[in-house]
Amino acid sequence: MTPDLTATLKNLPARPGVYLMRDGRGIVLYVGKAQSLRSRVRSYWQKQSPYGEAHRIRSVIDRVADVEYTLTDSVAEALLLEANLIKRFKPRFNVRLKDDKSYPYIKISLGEDFPRIERTRKLVEDGSRYFGPYASASSVDESMNLIRRIFPFRTCTLDIREGKRALQRPCLLYHIKRCQGPCIEAISREAYRADIAQVELFLEGRQETVARGLRREMEAASERTEYERAAALRDKVRSIERTMEDQKMAAFARTEQDVLGLARAGGQAAVQLFVVRNGSLIGRDVFLLEADPSAGDDEVLAGFVGQYYARASSVPPALLVPTLPADASDMEAFLAARRGRRVRLLVPQRGEKRRLMELAGRNAAETLAREQARWLADDGKTLIALEELAGALGLAALPMRIECYDISTFQGSQTVGSMVVFEDGKPRTGEYRRFRIRDVPGQDDFAGHAEMLRRRLHRAKAGEEGSAEELRWTLPDLIVVDGGKGQLSADVEVLAALGLGEIPIVGLAKEREELFLPGRPDPVVLPSTSPALYLVQRLRDEAHRFAITYHRDLRRKAAVKSAFDDLPGVGPARKRALLRTFGSAKRVREAPVEQIAAIPGIGRALAERIKAGLAE
Repeated sequence: MTPDLTATLKNLPARPGVYLMRDGRGIVLYVGKAQSLRSRVRSYWQKQSPYGEAHRIRSVIDRVADVEYTLTDSVAEALLLEANLIKRFKPRFNVRLKDDKSYPYIKISLGEDFPRIERTRKLVEDGSRYFGPYASASSVDESMNLIRRIFPFRTCTLDIREGKRALQRPCLLYHIKRCQGPCIEAISREAYRADIAQVELFLEGRQETVARGLRREMEAASERTEYERAAALRDKVRSIERTMEDQKMAAFARTEQDVLGLARAGGQAAVQLFVVRNGSLIGRDVFLLEADPSAGDDEVLAGFVGQYYARASSVPPALLVPTLPADASDMEAFLAARRGRRVRLLVPQRGEKRRLMELAGRNAAETLAREQARWLADDGKTLIALEELAGALGLAALPMRIECYDISTFQGSQTVGSMVVFEDGKPRTGEYRRFRIRDVPGQDDFAGHAEMLRRRLHRAKAGEEGSAEELRWTLPDLIVVDGGKGQLSADVEVLAALGLGEIPIVGLAKEREELFLPGRPDPVVLPSTSPALYLVQRLRDEAHRFAITYHRDLRRKAAVKSAFDDLPGVGPARKRALLRTFGSAKRVREAPVEQIAAIPGIGRALAERIKAGLAE
């Protein structure tokens, strides 16, 4: 820690604010917010921290050269500033909405006599009203097409003012009843703006209010014998009712809430947003995020909520989420400040709300899988990625078979390794392998990598020529090691010892996606928009997912290990019989030998061994 950084940490105020961690080159590594800057920022340099993300960020804490901070009056203000700074700097270790700068909105230009309704990607303080953000342009177009059928509005950019005729003849849209012709004074300013007010209500999800008002107008027009106008209003009401029927969710009555479903795969995440207003599902969109695989689901959700609702046009009184963020109270204060009234974060436990949230989660998972499959299925993109990767690494040929290795451990226990295989740029899940690290005591990432690679390559060399085993363990065209120079050096020694030094190998550093090559001091840095970088990230994320899933399975099994597991002669069937009869190992230990021996399949000799084994 530099003297300047030490002085900064010493003088941090115990007040709300936002902090930025920068490395020696001035690059922002992480943006965070805090109720107390002094407590939160200092926690990253402590062994034990009450903050969830401190453990994850500590992996790069040695690279932090400076900490900047901005004071705010409240945590709600800090959350808003944090979202804006994440959008601006795109820090590597924050959860980030993908392409959030380009999310579209529906804009109603209320500053004009005859407002226009248009799609926009810019929020400007010009008196207009904005609805969104939407996840895609197609979502905006779907909404605009719907309201255009019910309330024809102008789409031209003419300067139309009350009492000023802009055109002598209207355009085609007027003749096909897709515009009401303000350019030729076919509709008054008051009547046109009344329709725009109805559009605002419709986009807010208050279709029932709109339909009720139109019915009153229809009845009044009918009483005045204006039957043509009454018929037009009737058609509008029917269109709205059909929309309401499609959106109806009877289980929610007049509930107003947003439902968030989360799905994750490696360094990517998807959040499915269901917008429920007055018991109707008026909107549904999926947003993609970039999130470090080690970040918890609560942190990913907190990142989405902070960044999405910082710019959302509507905040409901309740958000249904699959898990509460660690700073849920601060998040609620932020949302309440955006809405102007209380907002609650809720985790539904049962009933229709729980089922709706699970449905949102399934939709998010399907979208994420489809997004990844779309990229991997594009042969043109994968070929470009392989060509770029070969060029960047100086390979003589395209790496048609790439293997990536990762290690997962927890304080040196249950250390496991994973090997994932990509052929022609696509995963070959049938050839994935998992390894339990047996010969490395404690936590030694370098030795764990070496053992895993040694065992994998030994199998390849052991296969007989032309055998199925040899085909199954075909040598790779490129080995990618999830780690830096240390892991790479350990694996290079393994290749040399086995006489396989000709196999290209690189180390992939987690922090800046740098590729280290043997014998080269400087890493290869792929452009951020490079297809080769995306392919390498997919390899790394898949290896990490495969390793950590296996590690969690082993830890879960170890946590529920039974006292019967180490007893010779007691398998699953006899263990179930013992537990069914006695209920616990303690009662078996206290029971007489004769009672244990009376269980079918257990004689006196085995009963005595069970008693002796449980007594140890």
